Amino acid sequence: MWVFYFFAVIVILQGIASLRNGFSYLKYVRREMSKPPSDFTPLVSLIAPCRGLDQGFKENLAALFHQDYPAYEIIFVTDKADDPSMETIEQVCRAFGAHESIKSRIVIAGETLESGQKVHNLCAAVSEAAAMTVCFVFTDTDGRPGANWLRALVAPLADKTVGAATGYRWFIPERGGVASHLRAVWNASVASALGEHGDKNFCWGGATAIRREVFEKLEMLKHWRGTVSDDFTLMRALRRAKLPIYFVPACLTASIEDCNFRELLEFTTRQLKITRVYASHFWKAVLLGGMLFDTVFFGGLALVVTRAALGHNYALPLILLSSIFILGAGKSALRLRAVKLALKDYKAQLNKSALAHLTLWPITSTIFLYNALCALFSRRINWRGITYELKSPTETVIMTRQK
Repeated sequence: MWVFYFFAVIVILQGIASLRNGFSYLKYVRREMSKPPSDFTPLVSLIAPCRGLDQGFKENLAALFHQDYPAYEIIFVTDKADDPSMETIEQVCRAFGAHESIKSRIVIAGETLESGQKVHNLCAAVSEAAAMTVCFVFTDTDGRPGANWLRALVAPLADKTVGAATGYRWFIPERGGVASHLRAVWNASVASALGEHGDKNFCWGGATAIRREVFEKLEMLKHWRGTVSDDFTLMRALRRAKLPIYFVPACLTASIEDCNFRELLEFTTRQLKITRVYASHFWKAVLLGGMLFDTVFFGGLALVVTRAALGHNYALPLILLSSIFILGAGKSALRLRAVKLALKDYKAQLNKSALAHLTLWPITSTIFLYNALCALFSRRINWRGITYELKSPTETVIMTRQK
């Protein structure tokens, strides 16, 4: 019992620290969201790598043309001319072709030989960017950015001491379902890891902006060679150069999707396998933290049930478990309040998912532990129909490719 009490107190102290971070996160989001729109609007090349069809694909692409930004180009890039995404890309480009301030085109990158297909596509698109482009902006086609997304993402780069600016995804289940809500809650805990400390932030490939001169000075095309993770590799290069990553809450991006349990575990495990290779300190924290929390929380539940069944006093362990749960639910509530400020157009959907965020987070802790353990024993992932073996941060082996 005393061993349980000891570790339960440690988890409670961690919960208190996490709750304090939740207040800091909310404060930061409020401060950033209150800033007026920036007038720093240089020519931008917005690069969208595509492979296959995402849920809401057409609407997601259309959102890229609805940006409150004076002039920019959109480069859609895929590996082959007969990719399933091509028909929709061409339709959307034609539909918005009359916009004189927005130029759009398609780049066929060809199949990768040594890198992740997405990284290969990005390299091809960067090489095709307009000569006058000042900033590169990278996005993913499974997100639906708001109208002020591009302006807000580029704004921090007015300060030349900023290395890059980034946002993050926020899953919004469309039809609901336990698996979809679990994925949303799992992802939410990662979203709130970003904040005001630029030296601790990481890049998310679905919403990252960087000055062209910084990108070239870092020699990112060289660093990307042989990698599968564009964003972690960029983060590592920025940290080596001691350049901060600015988190832009206004660039939290809605990803309106549903998933089943197989897709949930495939997505979450892939993220942790990539994390283990490219940012092992994050992976170790998840592994150790998950082991501690799951042992205390679910072991404590078993202890309470057992003592109740035997007629023993279980008040103290129940109080400790309740404290842990309330602290975690409090952090989730603060995070949700912050996200509502950034995703005002989705307030109704966020309200519907509130119960899931307040109650399912202990289960996602178990999912994190499962993901971390899978990453301990395997570095093989499947991403968009291609199976990769992640040998190291600079070496990727392509195992199979779905034609």
